[in-house]
Amino acid sequence: MASAVSSLSRSAGPAARPLATRDAPWLRYLLTAVALGFLALFLVLPLVAVFAEAFRRGVGAYFAALNDPDGLHALKLTLLTAGLAVPANLVFGVAAAWCIAKFTFPGKSLLITLIDLPFAVSPVISGLIYVLLFGAQGWYGHYLDAEHPWLPGLQAWLIEQDFKIIFAVPGIVLATTFVTFPFIARELIPLMQTQGNDEEYAAITLGANGWQTFWKVTLPNIKWGLFYGVILCNARAMGEFGAVSVVSGHIRGETNTLPLHVEILYNEYQFVGAFAAASILALLALVTLVLKSLVEWAHARRHAASAAAN
Repeated sequence: MASAVSSLSRSAGPAARPLATRDAPWLRYLLTAVALGFLALFLVLPLVAVFAEAFRRGVGAYFAALNDPDGLHALKLTLLTAGLAVPANLVFGVAAAWCIAKFTFPGKSLLITLIDLPFAVSPVISGLIYVLLFGAQGWYGHYLDAEHPWLPGLQAWLIEQDFKIIFAVPGIVLATTFVTFPFIARELIPLMQTQGNDEEYAAITLGANGWQTFWKVTLPNIKWGLFYGVILCNARAMGEFGAVSVVSGHIRGETNTLPLHVEILYNEYQFVGAFAAASILALLALVTLVLKSLVEWAHARRHAASAAAN
């Protein structure tokens, strides 16, 4: 009997294997080589080229280029923009995901469509929208020039403070926030829809209020997806070029972010400075990838531990 079972298992074993494992070895090697070659050509070689050009004239020239005051200001402005845009998108993304996944209301499909809008609109068009709204010839400019505005005290304060939106930091933050706001929401919506509402209903039944339910039940369940979305949002915010280029005005030392600073230096044939600044962006991208991998690893480990416990 045992021999019959073992022979049956041996005969059934190859048939139970996935189709991919029965492919010819040369095909597996070919596909692997194509994938690795693609990554080397479009990812590894550009990164190597950036660092090679940055260090072409030596380490001293590299660090001298990094110490350029305009470059340091561009780096600070990039970090400031990301530091303001990402928390704003964090609040919006969690609220939008909570609203869409947990409730049914009129206009839900429209809200989902609007969240996806920045994916469909060119970043340059996004920047142009803010120029038309807040530029000198837009709604904001007409408000400042109006003889009888609503809230005249606000108009007087804005004129007194010389508060600018376009060609200033507020416009850069607004454009970056618009371009990056789908990332966190789009990461959380399917996750929260998959989890359902059972745990929240149980918490409310046991006497928890809305905030307690969110902090004690919902947030722990979505924290890994939230971390992942924040990482992607931050990476896009620091590397955004098109929308920021339209609203910034390219004012050196004032409204240039790091990607814009790289473009200006390259157009002026300052290749060492351009690639040194680009290497900082590349390092930030690599740090983002490492954080992304750590989040995925931690999430997979937690999922495996939960599956083993069950």
